[in-house]
Amino acid sequence: MSKRPVALVTGANGEIGRSLIERLHQDGRYRIVTLDLSPLPEKYRPMCLETYAGNILDRYLLDQLAAHHEIEAVFHLAALLSTRGERDPELAHQINVEGTLHLLRMAQSVTLRLGRPVKFVFPSSIAVYGIPSLAEKARLGRVREDQGLEPITMYGVNKLYAEHLGRYFMRHYRALAADASRSVRLDFRSVRFPGLISAETVPSGGTSDYGPEMLHAAAQGKPYSCFVAPEARIPFMAMPDAIKALMGLLDAPQEKLQLPAYNVAAFSPSAAEFMARVKKAFPGAQITFAPDVARARIVDSWPADVDDSCARRDWGWAPDYSIDRAFDEYLVPAIRERYRNG
Repeated sequence: MSKRPVALVTGANGEIGRSLIERLHQDGRYRIVTLDLSPLPEKYRPMCLETYAGNILDRYLLDQLAAHHEIEAVFHLAALLSTRGERDPELAHQINVEGTLHLLRMAQSVTLRLGRPVKFVFPSSIAVYGIPSLAEKARLGRVREDQGLEPITMYGVNKLYAEHLGRYFMRHYRALAADASRSVRLDFRSVRFPGLISAETVPSGGTSDYGPEMLHAAAQGKPYSCFVAPEARIPFMAMPDAIKALMGLLDAPQEKLQLPAYNVAAFSPSAAEFMARVKKAFPGAQITFAPDVARARIVDSWPADVDDSCARRDWGWAPDYSIDRAFDEYLVPAIRERYRNG
């Protein structure tokens, strides 16, 4: 009996990574190998075949991973998020673009060695969009994958470029080479996530984190000053649906996928509506609004909502969590329990 194939998860210690490890472990099809700058907590190590602490910019390390493990799927989650990326755009480029390029090169080399496409699943972001004004944002409404692609942050620029890199490796890499007819290219798949809300992990510097920051502060009885205006609106998604999207995209038949990158959506409250939900769950919550000009401008440049009809058509995407279910069944009970003995 052959060994189960390996799924490599980069950025495994992040908000998405830990939830994905649990899901892959439950699923049982893949042995899990992880890579992150910091060591994986003890809780998750028994779920993994191997855990590595290292940098995705280390090409030697990636080559060693490829040599020692039969990697058939890559979930490339490692990234420098938007707020920090604006403070250090050169570092953001190195991690988000050069790091992704290293992973794509590694996955392509494994593809050639195995003689079949490695699936490369890449979480992109609504940060790839850049809408020039609030009036235009209101006019566009639910934005399609091909609209408004003029990001105003280094993170958004990096994510959009990484999508193009993936499309290039999948459709065009070595197309002009003499042996092109015999070459096998990797299978790149990307999903553009809205703001993600997790009950398990604390927000870590994303520009959409004002929503989850409200919740975590309220559960701890701490005051919170929101860095966007009450009317600011972007789409959000509960973490279980984010994991569902990654697994659904992983399992989709390649011939059904018409786009290299897909929107996914769940619910789209304004910051004031989000606050009302938090105060309903935590009546003593102290939430005020003090917009930070730079961060609020970024949020305002992102769509109020996205059109995910292509994902629904091509691979059957549908969220499990409406805003009611997300708050009532997932977020509030779990976050309340998290801080109960705090």
